[in-house]
Amino acid sequence: MDIRILPSNIANLIAAGEVVQRPASVVKELMENALDAGATQVTVVISDSGRTLIQVIDNGCGMSPDQAVLCFERHATSKISSADDLQDITTFGFRGEALASIAAVAEVTLKTRRQEDVVGCQVEFADSKHLSTEEIACPQGANFAVRNLFYNVPARRKFLKSDAVELKHIVEEFTRVALTRPDVGFTLSHNGRDIHVLRPAKSHKYRIQDLLGSSAVDKVVDIAAETSVVSVNGYVCRPDLARKTVGNQFFFVNGRYFRSPYLHKAVMRAYEGMVSEGAVPSYFIWLKVDPRSMDVNIHPTKTEIKFEDDSVIFQVLSACIREALGRNSFGGGIDFEQAADAPEMPVFGKKFDEYRPEYRPDSAFQSDYNPFETGSGEYAAAGATGGYGAAGDAGATGGYGATGAAGGPGGFGASAGGAKGQGGPEWEATPYGTAQFVKKREDYGKLFEDKTLPSSAVMVLQGRFIAAQAKSGLLLVHVRRAWERVLYERFLKAFSASGHVSQTALFPVQVNVGVEARLTFDAHEEMLSRLGFDIAPFGNDTIVVNGVPEGFSCDAASVESLMADVLIALDEDNSSLPGMMESAMARKFARIGASRGQTPSTAIEAQRLIDALFSCSNSEYTSDGHRILTILSLDEIEKRF
Repeated sequence: MDIRILPSNIANLIAAGEVVQRPASVVKELMENALDAGATQVTVVISDSGRTLIQVIDNGCGMSPDQAVLCFERHATSKISSADDLQDITTFGFRGEALASIAAVAEVTLKTRRQEDVVGCQVEFADSKHLSTEEIACPQGANFAVRNLFYNVPARRKFLKSDAVELKHIVEEFTRVALTRPDVGFTLSHNGRDIHVLRPAKSHKYRIQDLLGSSAVDKVVDIAAETSVVSVNGYVCRPDLARKTVGNQFFFVNGRYFRSPYLHKAVMRAYEGMVSEGAVPSYFIWLKVDPRSMDVNIHPTKTEIKFEDDSVIFQVLSACIREALGRNSFGGGIDFEQAADAPEMPVFGKKFDEYRPEYRPDSAFQSDYNPFETGSGEYAAAGATGGYGAAGDAGATGGYGATGAAGGPGGFGASAGGAKGQGGPEWEATPYGTAQFVKKREDYGKLFEDKTLPSSAVMVLQGRFIAAQAKSGLLLVHVRRAWERVLYERFLKAFSASGHVSQTALFPVQVNVGVEARLTFDAHEEMLSRLGFDIAPFGNDTIVVNGVPEGFSCDAASVESLMADVLIALDEDNSSLPGMMESAMARKFARIGASRGQTPSTAIEAQRLIDALFSCSNSEYTSDGHRILTILSLDEIEKRF
């Protein structure tokens, strides 16, 4: 075994693989360095989603020519000088690996000047090698230009995603850094188009509004707690606004963004019983702890943090959020004075009776009327021609005798002893002597017999199952899974054919999805179009939905909810192998369509669904192997009796 020391350039390439994973990693490291340098304005310029150029300009303290060269060496840092400093980290970077890793996989040009210097300097690096240093005129601060990322590592460059996907990751990192410092101005532009132009904000809430839109902060709840272990501040959304889309969940500690599935559970526990299953609330939470009680040096990108008292922070955070939600009356309430099934009655004001008009309808009645006496009342006379007889002996021609002995030709007799009028329905006397219809012809319903249904009856059971007669017994079909199978094959066919049929909305629906989600829709524009979605961009953070696939609802509320589900499906990782990606996306959109599909309410609609199911290549199982239908044999049915 021949053991050797790796050359520095190869060692830097290996280290760069941990720190610089994609263009967004470069943006993150350079923006954090700018903030550590005391910058009050940071500008990020991107070309071709970072493949061609990543430029970060700041007005920080700058560097001298010697420092400008030294900063590209591994482990060169101004943040720590002894081991004790590792226990009190208050800056973003401290290991001195970012610039060395970037210079190992790209061509880097640095222009920098300190305030006390008359001229600045320009330093060039490539493949971890110092190429040149020269004096130039430049403003105070630092200007890093990173070109041709991964030019010397073709395998890494080959596996970069599409421009839209890489730009989405850049916007994510930009947002995370910008949220940490609302007092600093930030600008992000891509291919000459401004994506974000952020001025210094008064508070975190204003910065959230500038980055994510007013909808992100319009209906949020402020949280605050102060303990000896942790200080909690931030904003959480109302429970009724929680969505299935995973996004806008941010944790910060001592001004640093980090991810924590453990603390995310603390947030979800506070919302327990208030949000529907699968829904995730938005939250923006800033924590302050003693730097000596946490370790930020457990991950190369420093996005994972280990706390000394994580269980205490868990309890404080959960209790703080639940208290804030309860204080704003978002928790469930119980009315012990009202029956569970009693309707809720309106409550009127104290002066309601003063303004309520008194109205009593006129009522005519006969005070001496006795229904058990025959011939009583003023209507007792026999019915004359065209009149009404309440107790007359006989109804005249064309008249109506309520208790007449016999009705004349064309008349109607309703006496218990009298014969019925020819071809007439039955009538009976009212308290005022008028006749009242009580029974229709026995053969009246034959005119409306439905003769369109097949002889084998089809029945819908509570909207969940379809029951139909089969040769060997009773056929039961799972409605949602049947729709899923039908839609799966339709979407799969749309990938190989000209596309899925789209139904145009009567009024286009405008949906604010945010900058990152807008970029996600742009990245999958062609695929969505083939599936039947007609989506057009509108600004940096909004889309306009002009049409949806056939079978989906086009109303505004349904379209907004549908776009949230589509975004979840697009954000999930998909296989890049030909055929597998199409199958995976068809399966996801089939599930969305089946969950939002209309339940058959009539036998005809149920029969159409059964016909569409049996026209599929596999009508027994869904795309992921769940059974769609089953047959109960006559023997199985008979055993139940």
